This record gives sequence, structure tokens and C-alpha cells, in this order.
Amino acid sequence: MTYQPHAEQPYPPNNAPQPGVYGQPAQPGYANQPGFGGPPPAYGAPTPQPAYGAPTQPPPAYGALAPQAPKKRKKWPWILLAVVVVLILGCVGLFTLVIGGTKNAVETLDDNVSGKNAVAGAMNKPARDGKFEFTVKSMDCTKTSVGKSPLAVKAQGTYCIVSMTIKNIGDEAQTFDGTSQKAYDAKGTQYSDDLEAELAVNGDSSTFLQQINPGNQVTGKLVYDVPKGTKLTTIELHDSLFSGGVKIPLK
Repeated sequence: MTYQPHAEQPYPPNNAPQPGVYGQPAQPGYANQPGFGGPPPAYGAPTPQPAYGAPTQPPPAYGALAPQAPKKRKKWPWILLAVVVVLILGCVGLFTLVIGGTKNAVETLDDNVSGKNAVAGAMNKPARDGKFEFTVKSMDCTKTSVGKSPLAVKAQGTYCIVSMTIKNIGDEAQTFDGTSQKAYDAKGTQYSDDLEAELAVNGDSSTFLQQINPGNQVTGKLVYDVPKGTKLTTIELHDSLFSGGVKIPLK
């Protein structure tokens, strides 16, 4: 049998129907599809809509940051800071006012009392300050140690020992405090009472360091550790730490 080649079949045109699967109608060519040169949709036909849930905007490119709404600034930290500043300034002002007023009151009281009692007389004459009446009897600046061994106390320089009586002229008990009593030399240098030496020199006279009831009187000694050769000229006595004080010449 002689081989007979098949005759070449021409390709169908672009707008010709394409053969389909057996039993199915042929599909139209690309020319009849929208967007490929086919006819536009009929007038009044609905515009194709995206499927439900499909995004209406294209997603951002990979790595791009999604736009964010601007953040609102919180106002409460600034309000709290302003309140704290106002409170601090108010406290500082109040503290200054109180300290200034207290200082002025103390200075006024000191001026009033000291002005009247700057010099109350001489030794062996009563002088008053507050609830106490003082009578200075003598002063001895010759000792360099006081007290009995082994409790004796030695001076850095020399001890000036002032003997006196203290009477409570008030209406309630009052404690005499030796550390509130000051002594001065001719140049105005101030010296404080030596508490350790005061305890040693007074020995068993414990009433001198305790409360004194109204109307009672005690005798005791104040001790000042001063450089050798120093001469005390004035003693300033107080019934308490904040009283005006009374000055008595030591001569």
C-alpha cells in the first residue's frame, strides 16, 4: 500500500471558533474576548465588581511600612509637672517665710531682753532671766584639772570655775542646763561650759543638773576650759536655750 501524505490543514482565523472538547460547544476566539480587541460591553451592562472580601487597594510592596495615623500627645504629664512645680515653689516660699519670721522674732526678743539686762550688776547680786534668778559668787582660774582620781578631768589650757546659786522664781519646775551658759573675755571671744569637767567638779551635787522646783535654790559650779593667761570678763546666763540671757561682770 502506497503511503499518502495528509493534506495540510489551514489554521483558523483569530476570530473563528475554536474546536472544543467532544460534546461541548466551540469556544470563541481571542478576538471576541474583552480586552483583546473584541467588542466593548453593551450599553447599560453592569460593570464587573470585585468578589466579596477582595481588597479594593493593592497591597503595599514587600518591606514597605503601612501608613499609620498620627499619635495624639498626652497632656496629663505636663499638667502633673506643672502641679509639682507649683507645690515646690509654694513650700519653698512658706519655709522662707516661717524661717524669716522666726528669726526676726528671736532677734527681737533677744534685743528686748538683752537691752534691759545687758549688765545686771556685779558678783553677789541677784540677776534674773526667765524663771531663774542667778547670783554669781566667785571665779577661780588657777586649776588645770578637776575631780577625784581616777575620774579626774584635765584641761587643755586652764579651767575657770564660776560658783553661783540658781533659784527658781517661776510657777513650775525648770531644769538648769550648763551648756546654755556662755562666758566671754575682754575681746568678746565666746567660751562654752565643759560638761565633763562640770560633772567632775560638782561631784555629789546632783541637784545642780536636775529640775529645780518653784521657790527652791541650788548651788553649783560652771567650768570653762580656756587658754592659759585668758581672763574671763563676763558670763551670760540663761534659764533655757532660747531665752534672752542676762550678762554679769566677773570682777
